[in-house]
Amino acid sequence: MQQGWLTKTFKGDRVIWALVVVFMIYSLLAVYSSSVSVAYLRHGGNTTYFLRSQFIILALSLGIIVIVHYLPYRIYYRLSGLLLLFSIALLALTFVIGDRINDAVRAINIPGVGRIQSSDVAKLTLVIYLARVLGQFKDKLTDFMLVTKYMMIPVAVVCGLIMPENLSTAVMVFGISMIIMFIGRVPIKFLLAYAGMAIVGIVIMAGVLMLVSDDNRVKTWERRIQSHFSSKVDDDANYQSNQAKIAISTGGLFGKAPGGSTQRNMLPQSNSDFIFAIIIEEYGLLFGALPLILAYMVFLFRGITIVRKCDAAFPAYLVIGLVIMITVQAMINMMVAVGLFPVTGQTLPMVSWG
Repeated sequence: MQQGWLTKTFKGDRVIWALVVVFMIYSLLAVYSSSVSVAYLRHGGNTTYFLRSQFIILALSLGIIVIVHYLPYRIYYRLSGLLLLFSIALLALTFVIGDRINDAVRAINIPGVGRIQSSDVAKLTLVIYLARVLGQFKDKLTDFMLVTKYMMIPVAVVCGLIMPENLSTAVMVFGISMIIMFIGRVPIKFLLAYAGMAIVGIVIMAGVLMLVSDDNRVKTWERRIQSHFSSKVDDDANYQSNQAKIAISTGGLFGKAPGGSTQRNMLPQSNSDFIFAIIIEEYGLLFGALPLILAYMVFLFRGITIVRKCDAAFPAYLVIGLVIMITVQAMINMMVAVGLFPVTGQTLPMVSWG
């Protein structure tokens, strides 16, 4: 019997493909519902503006996934260094010609391509690069200077360029890098030393930013951390978190039904940073939160299963690095929505708009 077109095109792990479809379905439903009011007001009554935009983005993303899936992993191995250098240059260029969005310069507008958040490119290429050097130097990881030169310095450069405009992403990228290096059997004492250096680096960077410019993000970092840990902070600082909690609490176990959200009109970034809260409000814990959490967990463990089947170090580290990157970001987004973590601005991977 001949294989069908779908089977021929979407080769590989069927569970992963099924999860991609699940995420896309949630994405289309949630983006449309959370954005309908904003689309009506900002785009001349066109309530499907964000839905169509997201559909195009998902279709293009699916095409990219298929193409990337067919390319031999050795190509990524060979290009890892160049890709990392490109992303570092993109991060630096963002400071010069980047677009200011929500009081931060994080994205760059590339003609013919559109707006790209340079940190997203950087964290992807950094994972590819770390997978390569971990495989390349797997027998020399007890050499502190070697690990510092080939792993920690690139991580520090990427995080240092991200940090001035996006502390949460810089910290997340650093943490993911440490997890990947730990899995790669870099000694724990090295990782602890790097963590200490990172804390000192953040303090120094914050001080420098406050000295050289009044237009910096340090006050925003302070306000978000204080608003999370202190009940004395004014309501304005807690506005996003409070609105998300209202959405979740009114959603209950079964939700208000698709399209029934009221907090989408009150919650800033309802189609991106806080889309998880809108999903719970409309679909409840039973049909919204639990299926999504389960999907990300299955994604993680399926990735671990794939790693065990890899016959070389590079693809194994690459798979686990990418899976951890996506899962960690998803968990951070969800924890922010339910109030377990300070507001970070991290989106829900494969679900949020864009």
